Formats: sequence, C-alpha cells, structure tokens
Amino acid sequence: MAASSALPLISVDELHTRLEAGDGIRLLDVRYRLEQPDGLPDHRAGHLPGAVYVDMDTELAMHGDASEGRHPVPSHDVLQDAARRWGLNDGDAVVVYDDYRSVSAARAWWLLTHSGVENVRVLNGGLSAWTAAGLPLEAGEVVPAPGSIKLQELSRGIATIDDAESWPARGILIDVRAPERYRGESEPYDPIAGHIPGAVNLPAGAYLDGDGFAAPDAIREALAGVGVTDDSTVAAYCGSGLTAAHFALAGAVTGVDVTIFPGSWSQWSNTPGRPVATGPTPWQYRDDTNP
Repeated sequence: MAASSALPLISVDELHTRLEAGDGIRLLDVRYRLEQPDGLPDHRAGHLPGAVYVDMDTELAMHGDASEGRHPVPSHDVLQDAARRWGLNDGDAVVVYDDYRSVSAARAWWLLTHSGVENVRVLNGGLSAWTAAGLPLEAGEVVPAPGSIKLQELSRGIATIDDAESWPARGILIDVRAPERYRGESEPYDPIAGHIPGAVNLPAGAYLDGDGFAAPDAIREALAGVGVTDDSTVAAYCGSGLTAAHFALAGAVTGVDVTIFPGSWSQWSNTPGRPVATGPTPWQYRDDTNP
C-alpha cells in the first residue's frame, strides 16, 4: 500500500529558504538519546531559530508497565495538549529535527501524521546538517503562544503485540535493531535476547547516509534485500518503538506504507509466553521456547 504523497523530508537549503521567506513554518526540536534523555539543556545552548523543544518522555511517550514497552504511545489528550503547547494550529506546516540521525524526530513525525496533521516533514541530516551549512543557532528557550490544533485519534498504522506475532503469515515483519541483537547474541536493554519469530533483519544503517537518509533508490534497494516489493504488507519493530518510526519514515520516502509495532522488543520480551527466535534466520527458535 502506498504511503502519503507528501514529501516527508526537507533539506537544509529548502528549509532555510522558506524560513528566510517568512513561510511561518513551526520548528520542533526533539533531542533525545537513551544515555541523555533530557535534551532541554542542549536545546537551550543552541537550536534552530524559533524551534520549540519537545520532550520525548512526557510528550511523545507515556510511562506504563514494562509489559507495555519502554515508549508506549501517548494518549490523544497528552499529545494534543503537547502540540498546543508547541504552538501548533490546524493547517500549520511543521518541520521536526533532532541531533541524532532523526530517530526521535521521526517519532514526532509519525505521531503527528497519524493524528491527522498533513504537513509534517523531518529535516534531513538534522542539527548537524544545519550547522555544517554554516547556518545560525539561537540560545535560550522558545515559549510560543498556545495553539489550538485538533488532533485525530491515533488509530491507523499501529500493530498490537498479537498483530506482530501473526504478521509474518501475511506480510513482512522487519526488525530494525542491530544484527547482534536480532540474532540474540547481545541484549543491552531488555530481559530476553532474540527476535520475533518470522521477522527479518534490516538495521537502520542500511537506509542511512551519514546522519541523513539515503537516496530513495538506495532505500528501495535495501528494502528489496529483505523481500519488500510494491505489493508487500510491511510492519516494523525495534527495541522500544522509536527506530521503528524512523524506518516508517524511510518507507515513506519511497512510497512504502509501514505499520509499526510501538511496543517492539521491549514489550515482547516482557510479556510471558511469547516465543523467541535467535540466530540469523527468521524462524530459528530458542531451545527453551515452544513455538
């Protein structure tokens, strides 16, 4: 199924030109890393002019039981309240960025586009591409006037844990974690190592070029390498649901619609009774699990 025809990425040159022209773009800075989840100090030190800071843990995710995963999607009210705090109104053009490969920016893009916001794009290359172009930053914190945007309920493009288990029988389920985590040789975050039986592995680096996304043809080639065709029904998961949204953004670049399993491996591995596969192939079960 084809994704939206709207271009999901924007280049530094295009963004700078549009900002200089006073196009009224709303900029969102979604800096977040596992080792440094609070990106506000870095935002205050320097951000794209006019950008509003977005907090991953409180605005783009919620806290729940371990069986829900590390980054469960926020409720409609939490996301709408956050979007209004960011100053968003219906019809606004939004550009999102971060400082690490657009992983957290992609989470904001995915949530907003699947909540009915039609004009959301991610800055390709993020903060590093902006600064590499010699463009200015500003310090401090931007506090916009509250917006009045009305978001739709988040209902499409989401796979439940049961959907993820049955997905390989009807489509392609892609695990975008590092190969050693997929194979079950290493698991730094979750209680069990391995992958969802039937999933194929396509690490994020396969569709990136430095900090930015690769050209569409290169992304298509990477997708074809795991069996994705124009007729494929595709879903993705990662460790906590963030890189899965990042992969959905890569899919949108090429017109491939990707459903994501937001709970991802963090939910799967914390749910008793779910089968676990290990090794380099999709269906090799662990010795201590029963398919």
